[in-house]
Amino acid sequence: MGIEEFDVFVIGTGTAGKSVARECAAEGLKVAIADNREFGGTCPNRGCDPKKVLLGLTEIIDRAEKIKGKGITKMPEFSWRDLMNFKKTFTDAVPAATEKNLESLGIKMYHQSPKFLDENSLSVEGKTVNAKKIVIATGNKPLELPVPGGHLPIISDDFLELEELPESIIFIGAGYVGMEFAHMAARCGVDVTVMDAESRSLNNFDEDMVKYLQQASEDIGIKFIFNAKVEEIEKLQTNFRVTADQNGNEISVKAKMVVNAAGRVPSIDELDLEKGNVEYSKKGITVNEHLQNTSNKSVYACGDVSASEGLPLTPLSSQEARIVAANILNKDRAKTVDFPPQPSVVFTIPNLASVGLNEKQAREEGYDFHVEQKNVPDWFNSKRINDNYYAFKTLVDKKTGLILGAHLVSAEASEMINMFVMAMCGKLDCDTLKRMIFTYPTWAGDIKSMV
Repeated sequence: MGIEEFDVFVIGTGTAGKSVARECAAEGLKVAIADNREFGGTCPNRGCDPKKVLLGLTEIIDRAEKIKGKGITKMPEFSWRDLMNFKKTFTDAVPAATEKNLESLGIKMYHQSPKFLDENSLSVEGKTVNAKKIVIATGNKPLELPVPGGHLPIISDDFLELEELPESIIFIGAGYVGMEFAHMAARCGVDVTVMDAESRSLNNFDEDMVKYLQQASEDIGIKFIFNAKVEEIEKLQTNFRVTADQNGNEISVKAKMVVNAAGRVPSIDELDLEKGNVEYSKKGITVNEHLQNTSNKSVYACGDVSASEGLPLTPLSSQEARIVAANILNKDRAKTVDFPPQPSVVFTIPNLASVGLNEKQAREEGYDFHVEQKNVPDWFNSKRINDNYYAFKTLVDKKTGLILGAHLVSAEASEMINMFVMAMCGKLDCDTLKRMIFTYPTWAGDIKSMV
């Protein structure tokens, strides 16, 4: 059997990979796509979407708890098992639907992670294929814990499939995943401990805003152990034990379950990149401004696996996919990366959201700026739901009146931050923003009082 030839071979079927494959196939190119897991990628199968479904229950629990005695007389009962069955109505159909769509476009599908043989050749499912262009869009995967017993914790994929919750959980890692799942578990009655080697949670976010979230987390019973480098994980008779070095002292914590939320790394170890002359780093596939690999010009990378300046977020994956497709197809649109302000959200309760520069970054870039920072639980939107956590910090350029950055903690920060994104992308100065008429009383309307 001969070697099959393709115009484009895409590795990864998430948002980035399938977007490139679809557009190239629609333009008449011969396209193949491969994945070693269920088709559709992380976000709809085992990431953003199912996580947000689970969040829906804990939002109801939280809201009811805060209004208890102020209209709520009895807390709602819940079934984690029923919630997981509801979640499956979102996830179960994704792989088959993705494959059906790709097949309808004439895209050849492989269900294995390919390996590079040379710059334009791959081995997949026991076959050798050649491709004029190869697109790597394999995303990220959980970081393996390099300690004795590091294989014992479950990962985020497993948490999203739990049929029932244990009495207690230790989350190793206080980043996005650890904090979001810790909040869900704690509100469902689990005894939660979060451990991290750093001195605080969520290092990528504004420290002042994180302090409010930290207090809100402790209010619902989450215990934190910081400056703790995990050294060993053991399976005992009925518990797991995590041993860590905390500032030179050995400490240990026990729980019924341990979750590895220590971070994510590029999913590239199975690709044999060296044989393909594909340069990479700890951040992922090394790319230029066209998202083209710096050593193998036949290779492009987009999405979380790309070592670009884009954040590892689904909306950025879509944008990078458009750039890669534009370069492959020579489309008359942007062929180089020029990322707009990138918002980021931690879906805890309250939400933590951020876009643009923090104070350190603004100083480093030479801006003369004004900082507006307030803790405003007495504002109407927070008071009406009896919420004690509502705070913000905004950075405004004194010369232009343009917003440089916004950092929020609130029940609806995930939606409010989008208003700041629109203002920043549209280059609306603060005077213009303040003259706008928003509906009242709404969370979005509050942003005029934040700048």
